[in-house]
Amino acid sequence: MRTKVTLVLVFLNVALFFFIFKFERTWRTERASLEARRRVLGPEAADIRTLAVTSTVAGGSFTLARRGDAWWLTAPLEWPANPHAVSSLVHELQLLEHVSFFNVADLAQNNLHLADYGIDPAKPRVAVTFKSGEGAAETSATLILGDITKDGTRLYVLSPDGKRIHVVNRSLADDLGLPLDSLRADSLITVPVFEARALSVQTAGVRVRIRRESARWLFDTIIDARADKTALEIAIGGLNALHPKTFNPPGAPAALPSVAPTLRVTLEGNNRTETLFLGEPIGQTAITTGTAIAPDIEYYAQLDRRPALFTVAVPAALLDALRNAPLVLREKRILEFDPHLVTAVTLAQPILPNQPPLTLQRLEPPAGSAPDAPAAWQIVRRGAAAQGPQTLPADRAAVQRLLEQLALLAAKNFQTDASTNADLENWGFKRAAREVTLTLAGATTPLTLSLGTDAQRAAYALVGTPIAGSSIYAIDRTILDRELPVEARAWRERQLTDLPDAARLTALKLTDLNGNLVLLDALLDANGHAPATTPNHPAVETILAALRHLRAKSFPQDGFTDKVLVGGDERTWRYKLDYTIALPGGAGAEQTNGRTLLLTERVGGAQQLAGAKDLDAVFEIEQSLLDALWAITYRDPGPPAPATEPKE
Repeated sequence: MRTKVTLVLVFLNVALFFFIFKFERTWRTERASLEARRRVLGPEAADIRTLAVTSTVAGGSFTLARRGDAWWLTAPLEWPANPHAVSSLVHELQLLEHVSFFNVADLAQNNLHLADYGIDPAKPRVAVTFKSGEGAAETSATLILGDITKDGTRLYVLSPDGKRIHVVNRSLADDLGLPLDSLRADSLITVPVFEARALSVQTAGVRVRIRRESARWLFDTIIDARADKTALEIAIGGLNALHPKTFNPPGAPAALPSVAPTLRVTLEGNNRTETLFLGEPIGQTAITTGTAIAPDIEYYAQLDRRPALFTVAVPAALLDALRNAPLVLREKRILEFDPHLVTAVTLAQPILPNQPPLTLQRLEPPAGSAPDAPAAWQIVRRGAAAQGPQTLPADRAAVQRLLEQLALLAAKNFQTDASTNADLENWGFKRAAREVTLTLAGATTPLTLSLGTDAQRAAYALVGTPIAGSSIYAIDRTILDRELPVEARAWRERQLTDLPDAARLTALKLTDLNGNLVLLDALLDANGHAPATTPNHPAVETILAALRHLRAKSFPQDGFTDKVLVGGDERTWRYKLDYTIALPGGAGAEQTNGRTLLLTERVGGAQQLAGAKDLDAVFEIEQSLLDALWAITYRDPGPPAPATEPKE
């Protein structure tokens, strides 16, 4: 039984194979033959290299040629072709199919002629000639277009051998009838920003070249002048956005732009260079001033290695940037550094020779810290010879703000790139108002910035040592007035104490030193809180919270003293605030530590000073602590005493 089933299956497989081999292959061959017969053009259109269209319509004739991978218009002007339009036209020819066809030899039998279909081989209204291949393999063919069919959807075309008339879709006529503006590329400078390697501008005999070095742009000058990367990329983007307006304009100038340019712009890319010549302006001849938006200016123009004359409208802002490139495109930021690489900042005041310099030093992060963890800073002060330098924690936020301000410091204008000794004297660099030195990780020499002022208190900046020949910039003096104090107190860490969670306060006592009057004396519970029955309980709780995380609003002086200058007067301390801290120790025991804050009277509504001898600090307390202390220290003096009448 199984043998019979096997034989039947074998027979069916053989029959199926015979069917596929005999009939299916024939169908596919017939289909391919039918498709080939429907194609108007054969192998002669496989590799089109040139394409010429002749037309009796004015402006309808043109010639295209492929150069490498790009197509160019070669007539009526030499210009890059629109790749999308040319690709569409070439594909239309290569894939051109007819709906029907008939032989030319059969026309006479029906008393018809080629002219009845609008076809005249001697003087065609529209003909397209193309060449395929190169050298000995080059072939040429010509299609002659006739009339549109009566229904308006088809077109009569004479085959290259002249033996058949094909009825094809009229889209061929539409593609061949494209205006010249659609066939030519609409761009002038095609080197994009990411490819650009150099920009050269020449006007009135002055040539400026800006080159790219890695991520920076530099002027090719005898000084190390940096270009503004953003402004330069905007200018290159503006060049990429230029478009030809009119070709072969009427009233051409006597001298072509390539011969006598008023502005020559060259953009260098990867192994290619493009140059735009601007000639005489058309219409408006100057940038209008006093208006919110300056108008575009139209110029006669040419491109290098292209004889075509055209006009182009150039935005006034772009024209100003190109003509004044040494100023407009120059980097206005004075210092070039990465704030993350700064390891030390030294602030000096050379105008005051007795004022010692101050150094802000970055500390190495603790072991196990995250790579992006913010670095801690410290203040290094020069002490007495026997003591050596003294250090204090620095306010990280203040240092970070300083670095940001230095990185953003920009020139209002460029005073000179060739300063003289007289310039250094007049602009305050012989004894600079400030000198900032940045030490950078991996750099062999530090970066120095000197700031000077003139008799009118205008501020100037100079990078490096003030010597003749240095570049000097005018700057806003705000950074000199607000951002560069040389006093240690300006950079000191505002967070004075920050108790750990395990620590707790056990006692709090406030004494008025004027008569040793105890204003508050409280023992705290196991959680570090005052009993609910304590007078002014909310104020006491505020004081306890402030003492756990004691923070200074500002430091009016450096170091602790027994008397302080406050409110214009030198005063002694008025109050003493004692508090005890308990820290967990070994074997369940606690270690206690007593601390003391000395306080002045409240001065005005928002100022009260505190002093801590163990912290070597006199500081202004924050408003919340000030208000809480006021609730405890304020005593109502009562009504004034009645006035007594004088005795008679």
